[in-house]
Amino acid sequence: MKRNDKVTPEGTKDFLFEECSARRRLAERLSGIFEARGFLRVETPGLEFYDVFDPELSGISQEVLYKTTDRRGRLLVMRPDSTLPVARLAATRLQNLPKPIRLYYTQPVYRCNPGLMGRSDETTQTGVELIGAGGMRADLDVIAAAVAALRQCAPNFRLELGHAGIFQSLVKRLPVSEEVREDIRSAVEAKNYAALDELLGGLGDDERARAVRRLPRLFGGEKVFAEAEPLCGDSEFRRTLRYLRDLYRSASALGLGDHLIADLGLVQRNDYYTGIVFSAYAEGRGEAVLLGGRYDNLLGRFGSPMPAVGFAVNLDVLSAEYRKRKGCGCACGRADVLVHGESGFEVRALAYADALRAHGLRCENSVFADLKEALAYARMAKIPRVDAVGDQVKTISGTEDTDETDSNCAD
Repeated sequence: MKRNDKVTPEGTKDFLFEECSARRRLAERLSGIFEARGFLRVETPGLEFYDVFDPELSGISQEVLYKTTDRRGRLLVMRPDSTLPVARLAATRLQNLPKPIRLYYTQPVYRCNPGLMGRSDETTQTGVELIGAGGMRADLDVIAAAVAALRQCAPNFRLELGHAGIFQSLVKRLPVSEEVREDIRSAVEAKNYAALDELLGGLGDDERARAVRRLPRLFGGEKVFAEAEPLCGDSEFRRTLRYLRDLYRSASALGLGDHLIADLGLVQRNDYYTGIVFSAYAEGRGEAVLLGGRYDNLLGRFGSPMPAVGFAVNLDVLSAEYRKRKGCGCACGRADVLVHGESGFEVRALAYADALRAHGLRCENSVFADLKEALAYARMAKIPRVDAVGDQVKTISGTEDTDETDSNCAD
């Protein structure tokens, strides 16, 4: 039988050096942004009961779930989404906190993606959830947090803003089955005009069918709302359209300019979205780096009904963009100094290295038996300086073993 002990499972990867440094720095920056806005960090288990992600309620297909069982035979899944566990947490352990509750997280999620799609099965997400607050002020607050995060890490972004209620108000009155409704949603989401025409072709001259057919084409600036208004006279459709227009105008006042796009065909796959939905893309990246929206009915599933809105950032995709930018300080070089203790001075060398670290230098302790080996290692590892600690401290260039000067640095 073929052994798989030297490779990672499909859809996963090892992260090395600069990648780890960039992800850590990015996570720290985003944490700072969220905490400055009053969000508190939480972490949920990597394993959750299947019931939390019941596909009929979550909209997450069971085919993408990594499943296992506990010792009692109960079905578990590896966390495929962070919003649902945070909602569970807020509705149970945090239900007595003053509202709204502001939470953020940084943790991996796991989804079994089809092969050849180029997507990772294990991704790290960081995001926020504003729980217990409805209305435009809360929506705008979360959008502003998303914009702040994007500006710090991927300034050449595009933010697409839509509303789940626009599609829902039209499709729920179409005389089609639930299965066909899902096919229509997939076609709208993918902007697959041919498939959409085929799915709606048998409905004749139905006003709502005509409007649904137009949704994928309605994206751009504020003119989109004027184009959409005459499509359907349904009161719910028009009320939702006006709300989205007002939110778009408020978000535009954040100085977004061409970074903001209204997209009436923005339809998230997760069924728990009930209001605004939004996504963001970085320049040159086909995969969304941020997804979010309002989910007012979700916490009711856990026995504590209240409105909520939030978003999640794909930290892996965004960190790749982050590394490309100049001046981000993502380089993960070796130590600034290699400290070598001569025979009998090993403990003194350790104390000397600690003194250098207290002054902000990155110090590596030499584990070699003699100075010649330490200097050879420093040249290979590109460590620019070697400090040899004995009766005196000698500073030697890490690239040339001839440049020796006495150091005045006290241990």
